[in-house]
Amino acid sequence: MENRIETKCIHGGWKPKKGEPRQLPIFQSTTFKYDTSDEMGQLFDLEAEGYFYTRLQNPTNDAAAAKICAMEGGAAAMLTSSGQAANFYAIFNICQAGDHFIASSAIYGGTYNLFGVTMKKMGITCSFVDQDLPEKELAKYFKPNTKAVFGETITNPTVTIFDFEKFATLAHSHGVPLIVDNTFATPVNCRPFEWGADIVTHSTTKYMDGHGVGVGGCIVDSGNFDWMAHAGKFPGLTTPDESYHGITYAEKFGKGAYITKATAQLMRDFGAIQSPQNAFYLNLGLETLHLRMKRHCENALAVAEFLENQEKIAWVSYAGLKNDKYHALAAKYLPGGSCGVLAFGIKGGRARSIKFMDSLKLASIVTHVADSKTCLLHPASHTHRQLTDVQLREAGIAPDLIRLSVGLENIDDIIADLRQALGQI
Repeated sequence: MENRIETKCIHGGWKPKKGEPRQLPIFQSTTFKYDTSDEMGQLFDLEAEGYFYTRLQNPTNDAAAAKICAMEGGAAAMLTSSGQAANFYAIFNICQAGDHFIASSAIYGGTYNLFGVTMKKMGITCSFVDQDLPEKELAKYFKPNTKAVFGETITNPTVTIFDFEKFATLAHSHGVPLIVDNTFATPVNCRPFEWGADIVTHSTTKYMDGHGVGVGGCIVDSGNFDWMAHAGKFPGLTTPDESYHGITYAEKFGKGAYITKATAQLMRDFGAIQSPQNAFYLNLGLETLHLRMKRHCENALAVAEFLENQEKIAWVSYAGLKNDKYHALAAKYLPGGSCGVLAFGIKGGRARSIKFMDSLKLASIVTHVADSKTCLLHPASHTHRQLTDVQLREAGIAPDLIRLSVGLENIDDIIADLRQALGQI
């Protein structure tokens, strides 16, 4: 019998044998010893499983990744040094110079910049699309060299809801995988594979860690996308890799092909590994994720309902509100709740928004989001300040938009802080 999500949060990943530590150990070592040269050689040939250098893999990391994999219902997973690294690896693992992919324009500003600027310098282009467009309009963005579609379950910072089935249908009809960043929802509130996604990424820095102590990322592969059925599109997976003695990943590793390639090639060459210490913190955070997400959602809904009834508030965006544009999609894909993040605007524009933020006492102005403490920022001035006004509008980010991450404090204390700050403007 398969365990439920709450049990996976606690017991997934690390399976101690007789006499081994009950808690996941921190394997704080760069290297691993073998008795013979041949044993080590088999690892480098991908003919045996094991560890030889933490730049590629580490037992602590793999245990935490296995837990997330179990929670998402995937076939294989790997940790990375950050969510940005996870999203870069997820795309670069199947794209090369001359390729193209499609992404929602409403994604996190850092990811937008990665896709639209940095990867463009590598010869990989991205078309950013309005994710609310109908299928017929979205289909026009696909090209012969399109290799993937990317979106976020709950967009950051606009907290809109991604329509999985619409984009999965589009992606699969064009022979490419759907990649979804599930950071804000977490597998506790949404499992994208159940709705047609093929690959999931996370910034584990957020709710999974939950306490703002360790930066990290994760990639989970469902194992469902048939790379060989579209072999011409994905030569990196379906033709011999000369850097590994001619191995063809899709043939040799089956459902583990995508993650094996990302580890053997990308982690080998870029080395964006999560530290074992951070993986240990992540594993601790995962044990309480199912409890924390429920409280985050309860508090956020209460805050959203409070704000929408305040005269000085121009608008509130939170899918839990019954009159929200994305409430129906949230009811479909996230019936147990979305997350603790909401967006709203102050009447009077940017200047009053900043005055409001500076007047808060309990909530902190920080770059971070989605942990136990209530925090907020002004994307146009902070995380998205590298975008032009045109790009901001394309991403749905208004000058007055405030992203509020509602924490686990007593809800009356959170609302009291918001009320007194509104009184200052």
